[in-house]
Amino acid sequence: MKHIALYRAWRPQSFQDMVGQQHIIQTLQNAIREQRVSHAYLFSGPRGTGKTTAAKVLAKAVNCERGPGAEPCNECEACRRITAGAVMDVQEIDAASNRGVEEIRDLREKVKYAPTEVRQKVYIIDEVHMLTTEAFNALLKTLEEPPPHVMFILATTEPHKLPATIISRCQRFDFRRVSLEEQTQRLAQIAREEGMEADDEALQYIARLSDGGMRDALSILDQIASFTGGHVSYEQVLSMTGGIASEQFGRLAGAIQKGDAGLVLQMVEDFMQEGKSADKCMENLLYYFRDLLMIQMIPNANKLTDRVLHPEEYQEMAASFSRQQLFHMIDTLNHYQSEMKYASQPQTLFEVALLKLCGSQGAAAGYEQAHAQQAAAPADSGEVNQLKRQVAALEKKLEKLIQSGSVPSGASAQAPARSHSAPAPRASSAAKIPSNMDQFLAQKGSPDFLEVQRQWGQVLQGVKEEKVTVHAWFMDGDPVSVTEDAVLVAFKNNIHRETTEKPANKQVIEGVMHDKLGKPYHLVTMMQRDWAAALEGAGTQQKEELKLEHEHEDKDPNAKPWIDEALHMFGEDLVIIKD
Repeated sequence: MKHIALYRAWRPQSFQDMVGQQHIIQTLQNAIREQRVSHAYLFSGPRGTGKTTAAKVLAKAVNCERGPGAEPCNECEACRRITAGAVMDVQEIDAASNRGVEEIRDLREKVKYAPTEVRQKVYIIDEVHMLTTEAFNALLKTLEEPPPHVMFILATTEPHKLPATIISRCQRFDFRRVSLEEQTQRLAQIAREEGMEADDEALQYIARLSDGGMRDALSILDQIASFTGGHVSYEQVLSMTGGIASEQFGRLAGAIQKGDAGLVLQMVEDFMQEGKSADKCMENLLYYFRDLLMIQMIPNANKLTDRVLHPEEYQEMAASFSRQQLFHMIDTLNHYQSEMKYASQPQTLFEVALLKLCGSQGAAAGYEQAHAQQAAAPADSGEVNQLKRQVAALEKKLEKLIQSGSVPSGASAQAPARSHSAPAPRASSAAKIPSNMDQFLAQKGSPDFLEVQRQWGQVLQGVKEEKVTVHAWFMDGDPVSVTEDAVLVAFKNNIHRETTEKPANKQVIEGVMHDKLGKPYHLVTMMQRDWAAALEGAGTQQKEELKLEHEHEDKDPNAKPWIDEALHMFGEDLVIIKD
């Protein structure tokens, strides 16, 4: 495996070769000089930051034939053999493979004996958090009363999983992620000495991808250099790692802002055709919107962005979104990223997440555009609108006839078959207009609503934790407005709305909203098409007709309950009522 070779070739052999851990190195060197080396150390931190490397360098420093010294000479027999892993007194143990109590008891027996090849026995236990509770208890006795010729170095990425009794008996050093600048400089140095041609942007992007781990950065660099024949460019790094250029994300963000669902889906398809994975695209897009938030909120955010290499070029894009919008977009993407881990079709979830963002970001712009078009329409458009209202009135009358049973029972047998393209009449009106509709319309873009919208992902998650069946129905709705004590949720499907309105389900949802939103809210529901009609300026007369129609349905003695039951059982999309 070629990409390991570069890491091995450049693996630090002394403290001065290590990158980014100067405070730890200085402390260890001072302890060696003053002969105050501890019997047990705990090295914790992210992967690839030098924990095991520092442990091996420390083992060489205390056993160097020319020392002990602040730096191993790497020339004597002891240093060379420890580097090669050929000294029995210096052992590296993988706790993931040797996690049982028997292995630790065997180690306890061996530590009693004096070293035979070097000055001091050193046991490096990697991923020590993987030990069982019994193994920790067995190790604890040795750490309490260690022989003077033994040193333990415990390394872990998850120190919180270690018992407090173990941690308290070790000197703990927390290794930090290597900074972007230090990684970039180190990669540039290695590239020069290896005879590679590497662009600065490519090295910066590799450093960002490694998330502060020098080992990962070297592996990526070696892999790309092997594939490209020694020349490493930004485009090649993107291609090899499945990354996406900031410019492409800029186009995607612009399409989302305009609510252009067609362009968004086309771009997703292009990403898939290029061999990108949906989960990687989701991760990168999440980083991109996070970077826009950093650029917008923090001046000179050059070192705070993860995927944008030149933040100054994205000031205009960042300014085009409000903070509330960016918070909402990050929350939405994070929610779907969690769901994606268990999805059999991650691309579909990625597309759904983007379409949801399109709807929430493009709604306001869409309504404004619709109003502008309506105002600029020619005079004869009034006739078109009148015809639309007449058609809608005829559809409502037809629904009433069907519900009241006025249509003869034999009519369906005599009528010709319905075309698949013709929409089936609905069995019952889904219209339910809140009594305080004017207040909801006035508050649709208020700061209170934006805050509720930002926290809506937490509300959905809370409902899911309380009762997953209620969550399945409630997911169909989206918050569209709030008042002082109520949240208005618009649904696509009437069955989902009606089930959500059941007292037991409504109580669960209102309890979660109180908990997540910090104040008591009543749940008010309506259909999305009615909300859209209200926004588009459907007059008071239309709303009154919808109210009267709904009241008529509630009092209608000829209503057919089996129709609603069929809708509950099979769903609105599968039930067709024949004329």
